[in-house]
Amino acid sequence: MNGELNGTRAFITGGGSGIGAASALALAAQGCFVTVAGRHRESLDETVRLVQEAGGDGAAVLCDVADEESVARAAEAAAGPDQRLDFGVNSAGVSGGDDLEPLADYATSQFDRMIAVDLRGTFLSMKYELRHMTPFHKGSIVNIASGAGLVGVPGFAGYAASKHGQVGLTKAAALDYGTQGIRVNAIAAGLVDTPLVATGRSPEVMAARIAAHPIGRIGRPEEIADAVVWLCSEHSSFVTGAAVPVDGGYVAR
Repeated sequence: MNGELNGTRAFITGGGSGIGAASALALAAQGCFVTVAGRHRESLDETVRLVQEAGGDGAAVLCDVADEESVARAAEAAAGPDQRLDFGVNSAGVSGGDDLEPLADYATSQFDRMIAVDLRGTFLSMKYELRHMTPFHKGSIVNIASGAGLVGVPGFAGYAASKHGQVGLTKAAALDYGTQGIRVNAIAAGLVDTPLVATGRSPEVMAARIAAHPIGRIGRPEEIADAVVWLCSEHSSFVTGAAVPVDGGYVAR
C-alpha cells in the first residue's frame, strides 16, 4: 500500500466479483476505505476478506441497484459517520447474453432488464453518491460502461441502449457538477474475463469475442481497476465527462 488515497471512502456497486471486486482491491491498496455493495452477501464478504488480507480496510452492504430505497441506504452506509463519499464506482450490471436477435425480435423482458439494472441502476447509484459528495465540493464517479456504449453491436439492442445511456448519464452529470469539484467519467470496457462473461459460453463464442479485440485477448479485471484508480486520483484531475476506452482496441476497428 502506498497510501495515496488515505482517508478517502469509496462506494462500489457490483463489488462481489469481477471489475467491482478488482476495483475494491486496487483502491484499498491506495489507502481508501471501500464499501462493496451487491445482492449476494457471501461474495461481498469474500471481497472484504481479500481487501483486509492485503492490508486494506472495507465493509460490505447488501444492495439491489434497481431499487431506490436499497441504493439510498447502501450509499448512506458507505458514507460513514461524516456522510462523505469521495468515490463512486458503478460496476453492477447484467450482460447482454448470447441470444442475439435483431431489434424487432429482441425480447421486451430482456430489454427491460438491461434498462432496469444497467441504466436505471447507474442513475440511482449516481444520484445518491452525488448527494454525499456535493456538500464537500469534491468527488469522482466512475461508471463501468462498455465499448457497446460507443459503437453499435448487432443483436444487442438492449445492452447497447443501456450502455449508451450510461455514457449519456456520465456526460450530463459531468456538466451538472463540474464547477462543484466533482468529476464524472465512464470506462468503456472491452470484454473482460469475469464470471459474468465466461459462464455458459461455448469455446466458439469466446473465440469470436476474443477475435473482436485487436490486442488478441480479452481483458483482466485488474486492468480495468487500474483505470478506475487513475480516474479517482488527482492524476486525472483535468478529466471529466469522458468515456475512456479500456478495450484492447475494440472500438478502434
